[in-house]
Amino acid sequence: MDMQTYREGRARATDAAEAIRAALASLGIPESVWGTIRPVVTHRGSPYVHLGMVRVEAAEKMAEAMRASDPQ
Repeated sequence: MDMQTYREGRARATDAAEAIRAALASLGIPESVWGTIRPVVTHRGSPYVHLGMVRVEAAEKMAEAMRASDPQ
């Protein structure tokens, strides 16, 4: 992987991780839950966001918010 591919993947993963952190914070979920969310780039340059384990209460709030935003 070249450095440009890594940088682009890292930027996308970082932006997505920050968006998820902000969304969780807006739901009132404490930083202790979303503080471990991190951007990851594979050896091929594919961007991912590692969410890790989440407490049940936080997962329920996340699911509720996702259902509420569903246009159906």
